Parts: sequence; structure tokens; C-alpha cells
Amino acid sequence: MTSEDTKHVQPQEIERLVIDLAIESWRFQKLFARALAKLDAGESLRFANQHRYFIKRIEECLADAGLRFVNIEGQVYDPGAAVTALNVGDFNKEDELVVDQMIEPVIMSKSGVIRTGTVILRKAKQ
Repeated sequence: MTSEDTKHVQPQEIERLVIDLAIESWRFQKLFARALAKLDAGESLRFANQHRYFIKRIEECLADAGLRFVNIEGQVYDPGAAVTALNVGDFNKEDELVVDQMIEPVIMSKSGVIRTGTVILRKAKQ
């Protein structure tokens, strides 16, 4: 998209693009965190600081736009939650489930859910 094209973009489209960019940055920071875990402690310190700063800036920018991420990893799965569980069919109705991994976060605004998240479930430890 060129600067000439942006003159014709509607505000709703800008919000959608910001949300898409935020989700991609969320995915990238999750990948970066996994890569950091593979580095030795001395080498990872500088990168860990940059990683925390990146997360903080994304959250600040989203907050300025009236948006925020909701991450429910580790929480008990509620079928009424604003997420799509990719593997819910792998379990029985009586299984107590926990959100094992967020594939995409929930995006919220002050008025409610803007975009639902995507999750992978696991059985709760008993």
C-alpha cells in the first residue's frame, strides 16, 4: 500500500490492519521467546531485554488505540470463551480442559471482543 492508497482507506480498515499487525507481532514475540529459551544465559540477557521492550511497546500502542490482548493460556477452558479451540473434538464432554497454547490472542476494546482468539487445549492435571 502506497501513501497515495492510504488517503482512501476507511477508519474501519485501518483498525483491521492495526489488529492484523498486532496479531502478527504477538506471534513473532512468542516465536522469539522460544528462540531465547535456547540461548545460554549470558547471551540471552540482551535479547531478553529487547524482547520485553518490544512487548511493552506493542501493548502501549494497542492501549493508545483502545485495544488490548487477552491471553488465557493456563486457564480452565470455558466453551463460552471468545476463542476457537482447534482440538476440542479430541476430548470427551466430561474432561476438564485447560488452554494449553494460544495460537492467536483475543483482541478486546472498551466495547468488548473485537477478534476472537484461537487455542489448543489439553486435559487438566488431576
